[in-house]
Amino acid sequence: DPLLQLVSLQKASGSWRLDEDLAAVLGKTKEEVEKAKPKLVWASILALIWLHGFKMDAKEEWELLSMKAASWIKAQNPCQSDCVEAGNKLLGCSVKKEALSL
Repeated sequence: DPLLQLVSLQKASGSWRLDEDLAAVLGKTKEEVEKAKPKLVWASILALIWLHGFKMDAKEEWELLSMKAASWIKAQNPCQSDCVEAGNKLLGCSVKKEALSL
């Protein structure tokens, strides 16, 4: 189950690491994901977009995980709007930054 795989890949900090396993859950290759936005928070923003874009029916299961990730992302102080826009384009979603609690 991709949702369980994504949950198992989250680090204790609330972030995700950009690697082959995360790319596979997202339905992309690591190269496709890295090429789009190679930033510190990129993997975590992609994971949040994927959850909101493809797993809303299981929101109860991942809501706390999402809040922890959003908190970590905000602490990194990245340019979140650009990353959310690029993530939506890469994954074929239209998730708003506000929906991600960013």
